[in-house]
Amino acid sequence: MSTDEQRNAPGAAEGRGDRRPERLHCLVTGASGYIGGRLVPELLEAGHRVRCLARSPAALRDHPWAGEVEPVRGDVTDPESVASAMRGIDVAYYLVHALGSGSGFEETDRRAAHIFAEQAQAAGVRRIVYLGGLTPRGVPESTLSPHLRSRAEVGRIFLEAPVPASVLRAAVVIGSGSASFEMLRYLTERLPVMVTPSWVHTRTQPIGVRDVLRYLVGSATMPDDVNRTFDIGGPDVLTYREMMRRYALVAGLRPRLVVPVPILTPRLSSHWVGLVTPVPASIARPLTESLRHEVICHEHDIAGYVPDLPGSPLPFDEALALALRRVREAKVSTRWSSAAVLGAPSDPLPTDPDWAGGSLYQDERQQSVDASPQALWKVIEGIGGDNGWYSFPLAWAVRGWMDRFVGGVGLRRGRRDADHLRVGDSLDFWRVEEIEPGHLLRLRAEMRLPGLAWLEMYAETEPDGRTRYRQRALFHPRGLPGHLYWWSVSPFHAVVFGGMARNITRAAAQGTSRPGPAPLPAVGER
Repeated sequence: MSTDEQRNAPGAAEGRGDRRPERLHCLVTGASGYIGGRLVPELLEAGHRVRCLARSPAALRDHPWAGEVEPVRGDVTDPESVASAMRGIDVAYYLVHALGSGSGFEETDRRAAHIFAEQAQAAGVRRIVYLGGLTPRGVPESTLSPHLRSRAEVGRIFLEAPVPASVLRAAVVIGSGSASFEMLRYLTERLPVMVTPSWVHTRTQPIGVRDVLRYLVGSATMPDDVNRTFDIGGPDVLTYREMMRRYALVAGLRPRLVVPVPILTPRLSSHWVGLVTPVPASIARPLTESLRHEVICHEHDIAGYVPDLPGSPLPFDEALALALRRVREAKVSTRWSSAAVLGAPSDPLPTDPDWAGGSLYQDERQQSVDASPQALWKVIEGIGGDNGWYSFPLAWAVRGWMDRFVGGVGLRRGRRDADHLRVGDSLDFWRVEEIEPGHLLRLRAEMRLPGLAWLEMYAETEPDGRTRYRQRALFHPRGLPGHLYWWSVSPFHAVVFGGMARNITRAAAQGTSRPGPAPLPAVGER
């Protein structure tokens, strides 16, 4: 029986043989994130009802499963919104982490976990399911990295609460779009010879994202008397150096030469990772810090409640192959960058009248197009990533480098999908704030700026039936630095934004855009 046949066999999704599980009402926090966005369809497939708590429900609107769930607005640090979201819930999934947050994130995590546990008890929730990090055995918690320490504390808060909890602990998650996979992928592909930190010799136990999801779904139906942690990992225990070597083999690359250098601290190596990969230093640092200690599973007790299927957990090489095929087929359903919010709910919009928050600078360009609106829209929706920004590539690259230098996300996050966008997608150093298929794409800047910035692109039809391209760059300055910033860059707008308008319309007229990678045979990675 093939892997896909095993997965789709009766009882395979829930891992409970032929017995059909009880239909539960599940709450998923972090549904716009990497794991949450993949867990929701798995829960639906298992027959459960799903409610999603999100700061911005619009970020869920364009997911394929959006019409099958109940989205509610809220924040895990707001007791009232959590209480409202918990009503009628059987199982509550806590998939929220402060990865990449600034100082004070440990207190925020602590407060949010207490709120979640208290409101779960008040609402009569039967189980909390939490995905945390695998911690090393025999190592004082005070010596752990702040993020690993915080995740351990959150798990402990849930275990000490009255509601039974399943606390799953994983090390490196291997799946298309995961931060760990992206870091491994770009380091190996871009650097044939690597000067690396000493943590490349640290042993860890990676796990495929498919197995993580299977364990999460199965945790919903655990008996009421189960209240404990579960170590989850794949069958391979590897050093990071071995993972890079095996990635090169699976990807068909020449062997990589790895030269460890002890003086590279986690802080320094996170900047090095941020320079080479799309993962910014703020995200890379907690990932590299977690590699200082050996993190391997010391039990596999979860198999007693969520039985492993034949061939699972997936071996490391197979998990890599599945992730690579997803990337090459442009079928990445969620990415590590998916979790970033679109902006605070109180942030103004460029559509606010007059304008509600003060000054709003604009650079507007319009141009007729010798092409259909559909052809123009195809170019608009395909912008960014490998296709670039259709003007002055060096200027865009320099702006991305500058953003990385000051701790921003930079220009290398790319796209989740080569052809299609949805609300909430990261797009280089922008995020999709609104999309009206065939008409409007609005991007909100996530680069470090003294203000708020948007880029809008429209495909319109004129009264005479001709196609018109309209483009607006908007900036809401924050204080004097914001005004100075706008006037310092405005002399370059004719080259950057004017060139963009001309080149986008030319590409639409010619029916061209830069092609993406050739697809490989279909593979069923979830």
